[in-house]
Amino acid sequence: MSGRASPRCDSASHRFPFRFASITLLAAVLGGSSCSIRRYAINQVGDVLAEGPSVYETDQDVELVGEALPFGLKLVESLLVQSPNHRGLLLTACGGFVLYSYAYVDYRAEVTEDHDLERARQLRDRARKLYLRAADYGFRGLELSYPGFRQQLFTQPRQAVQHVTNTRKRRKDVELLYWTAASLGLAISISRNDAAMLARLPEVEAMLDRALELDEAWREGALHTFQVQLGTASPGEPDYDAIKRHYERALDLSQGKDASLYLAYAETVSIPRQDRAEFDSLIEKTLAVNPDADPNRRLLNALAHRRAQWLRGRADDLILTPATDTNGGVQ
Repeated sequence: MSGRASPRCDSASHRFPFRFASITLLAAVLGGSSCSIRRYAINQVGDVLAEGPSVYETDQDVELVGEALPFGLKLVESLLVQSPNHRGLLLTACGGFVLYSYAYVDYRAEVTEDHDLERARQLRDRARKLYLRAADYGFRGLELSYPGFRQQLFTQPRQAVQHVTNTRKRRKDVELLYWTAASLGLAISISRNDAAMLARLPEVEAMLDRALELDEAWREGALHTFQVQLGTASPGEPDYDAIKRHYERALDLSQGKDASLYLAYAETVSIPRQDRAEFDSLIEKTLAVNPDADPNRRLLNALAHRRAQWLRGRADDLILTPATDTNGGVQ
C-alpha cells in the first residue's frame, strides 16, 4: 500500500499470526464437551494460532493462500464467539483480515480500476469494510489491557498511547499497536475524499510512534518500513530526509531480505519525485530478493514481487518526466 496512508501488508518484516494446528482435536472436543472444557480447548488452539510463523506466510503460492484465507478467518471468528476475550485470537483476526483485504481485495481494486471503474469502486468498498473489521479486533485486543483506549485515542491520541507498555505480561502490545494502526491506516487510504476518515490519521501516527518507542527493532524493521509508507500521508510537503532515515534503518534491520521495503520507497518517494532511474532501480531490487532466502517471509516477498511487476508495467504512466539526479537518493 505504499504511497498511501499506511503500511503495506506485503512487508516481509511482518509476521502474520495465522497457524492451523490442533484443529482436529478442537473439532472432537467441540463435538460434545462441557462449556469449561470447550473454552479451554479453544483457548489452547487460540494460543497456537497466535504464535510463530504460519503455513500461510511460508507459502509462496499467492493464489492458494488467497483461496484458503477466508476459511481460516471464519474459523477464527467462530472461536472468538466462544472466547471473545482471547488476545491471541483477536490479534490473529486483526492481522489476518488486513492480509486478506490488502492482498486479495484492495489489490484487485487497483488493478481493475484501469478498465472497470464501477467494479473497482465495489472492491474498494469491500476492502474498506474488511480493514475496519480488522481494526475492531485490534482495538478489542488493546482494550483488554487498556479499557477505554479506543475512545481516548480518538480524542487524545498522544495521551492514549502513553498507557501502552511492553512488559513481558503484555508482550503482544507492540504487535497489537502495529496491526491496529495498519488496519486503520489502510481503511483511511482507501476512503477517498472521506474527510472524517482522514481526520483519524493522527490515531495511526500515534500508535506507530508509540510502538517505535517501545521496540524500534520489532520484526526486523517493520515499524520503520511503516514510517516510510506513512511519510507522505499527511498534507503538506513530506519530510523526505526522515523517510530516508527510516528506510535506511529498516534496510539495516531486515538485512535486505524485505522486498517490500524497496517497493515502499519507490512508491512513496520515487513516484512523487518523478525519479524514473531511482524507481527502476528499486523495482529491480524488489524483484532481486529471493522469496526462498527466508521461509518466514516467503509469501510476503512473493506479494511484493507481484506488485512490483504490476508497477513496472505501469511505469510510463506513473512517471512522466525523464530521470534526474536527486538529493537523498537510496542505495
